Amino acid sequence: MSIRIEIDGVPVSTEEDETLVDVAADAGVYIPTLCYLRGKPCLGTCRVCSVKVNGVVAAACTVRVSDGMTVEVNEPETADLRKALVELLFTEGNHNCPSCEKSGRCTLQAVGYEVDMLVSRFPYRFPVRQRDHASDRIWLERDRCIFCQRCVEFVRDETTGQKIFSISQRGPESRIEVDTDRANAMPDEQVRYAVEICPVGAILEKGVGYDVPIGRRRYEVKSVRDRALHQTDESGAP
Repeated sequence: MSIRIEIDGVPVSTEEDETLVDVAADAGVYIPTLCYLRGKPCLGTCRVCSVKVNGVVAAACTVRVSDGMTVEVNEPETADLRKALVELLFTEGNHNCPSCEKSGRCTLQAVGYEVDMLVSRFPYRFPVRQRDHASDRIWLERDRCIFCQRCVEFVRDETTGQKIFSISQRGPESRIEVDTDRANAMPDEQVRYAVEICPVGAILEKGVGYDVPIGRRRYEVKSVRDRALHQTDESGAP
């Protein structure tokens, strides 16, 4: 059923029960995301898509639109909230962009630019998390993980459906894990898919480093804002 909502004071026609972050993108309104993949189930873990819906802050990837809904995306208080969430993600890990293999194609880095982040207002924690290189083809740089859970939910054993990645422990001790045996059985395209959907440089393919030349990487060619507004499916599913 066709409905009308309002985004930042502009009327938008859409279909009932569509996901708000997708409706906004289709209407040319950029809302940053780190855990959400269009066409995939909502995870709601990063919260950087927070907007005001009928006056209440909510994660846009979790909201289904309804007739008469009022959405505020660029309201100053909410925009600063999103910026603060991105800043927290940078402080909770070790994100040394110039030396990272994913610089120029890292979604966290690109979103940082979009929210006008220069330096975090929060103290940096500089955690020390042990790398995992036991798998034949997967290298885990745990310091970079932002716990979006994309890999946990969307990368599974193709035969059994069991998870290949998981998160162990809780709070500041949390860390990403990989089932070595299942990872070793992953076909090449699934390895590349796991690397692709990781929004940072936490999941890397062994033997592949700076495989895309500087100046031609994803967000150096097209901004994350442009990709979000003009790409119908970001999942990259094989």
